[in-house]
Amino acid sequence: MPKPAHPGPAAVQVYWRPGCPFCALLRRGLRRSGLDCQEINIWDDPKAAAWVRSVNGGDETVPTVAVAGRSLTNPSVRQVLALVEREAPHLLPASAGRRRGLPRPWRRGTSGDS
Repeated sequence: MPKPAHPGPAAVQVYWRPGCPFCALLRRGLRRSGLDCQEINIWDDPKAAAWVRSVNGGDETVPTVAVAGRSLTNPSVRQVLALVEREAPHLLPASAGRRRGLPRPWRRGTSGDS
């Protein structure tokens, strides 16, 4: 049986369901990152739920993220951004490249103090 072709190639899709704390955490982090995502509630969209099951061995495991024909199950924000950078860099927010190079003074050894 072929997989349902739900995700579109031109966007990052985040499949989620209400009440899922992992979904809430990922969605909040992606919003903070500035990455434009299409958020799809699998309880409102049977085709989306079928697609999630097709890439997760029959389970409706969320969050599941689709980017350029690839999927990630329960990823971190960092994993999503890395996949977007690798597979669809044109979808990254303009500020993403600048953020990576900033020092993080709260982390040991990055403040410039010795």
